[in-house]
Amino acid sequence: MNIIHNIRDLWKCRVLIQNLVVRELKARYRGTVLGFFWSFFNPLLLMIVYTIVFGFIIGPRDPAFGNSPILYALFLFCGVLPWTWFSSSAIESANVLMIQGNLIKKVLFPAEILPIVVVTSNFIHFLFGLPILLAAKGLIVLLIPGARPFTWHVLLIPLVMIVQFVFSLGFAFLLSALTVHFRDIKDILSNLLTFWFFSTPIVYPLTFQSIQKSSFLRTFLSLNPMTHIIGGYQSSLFYGEILRWAGLGLTLLAGLVFLYFGYLIFDRLRDSFPEEV
Repeated sequence: MNIIHNIRDLWKCRVLIQNLVVRELKARYRGTVLGFFWSFFNPLLLMIVYTIVFGFIIGPRDPAFGNSPILYALFLFCGVLPWTWFSSSAIESANVLMIQGNLIKKVLFPAEILPIVVVTSNFIHFLFGLPILLAAKGLIVLLIPGARPFTWHVLLIPLVMIVQFVFSLGFAFLLSALTVHFRDIKDILSNLLTFWFFSTPIVYPLTFQSIQKSSFLRTFLSLNPMTHIIGGYQSSLFYGEILRWAGLGLTLLAGLVFLYFGYLIFDRLRDSFPEEV
């Protein structure tokens, strides 16, 4: 595989990628009353459910939340929003080659564009929700005593986005290529993502007492790339702390390796796509 040649070909297709992303966004919002606000409301509704269960019924148990369900809700939002970007990209990537079968049967259409469009369009959904997350943080800082204020660390969020984009794209290439040949992956994926969600510190912090006491749990969570990505958003926005560079740097390295092998497998299976879809 000539990576330089393939990257050069992808760069030539940048306008096509842009047009497909715009078409995807328009198709998603077509016929809806709230339009792009659904990018915010879907994670918001999920956050409300978890806030009621873990914030009001069970009660936040970590000192960082000060027994405040509102602070806990903000912590949840910092994790649920980027998780929605990742999980939506994974689910849509698993189906994209089969849904767009007519496109990839055309000789001149580069099939690798489709996973890129999926991850990019979900990234834009994430960007739509990000200002609302920042506004919620600002409101909570004003109204809730003890809420941590904004710090300059919020400027580091784009670095976390880059790491997540690289990792998500590698996962999307792998999923989209393999699902064409192994359709069971679509059914396994939803269960895998549920397990992955609860294996990522989104509804609980890493400082949770049971995690700190268990070396097995700490090791298990540290091996999860999404732990470091979600932790990056929580550090820069919720805690107002410097990023944990070691974990995030290793995640970026693993994401680049994952992207390489994901694309390699995609490229090897490319010729079989038109027959299988």
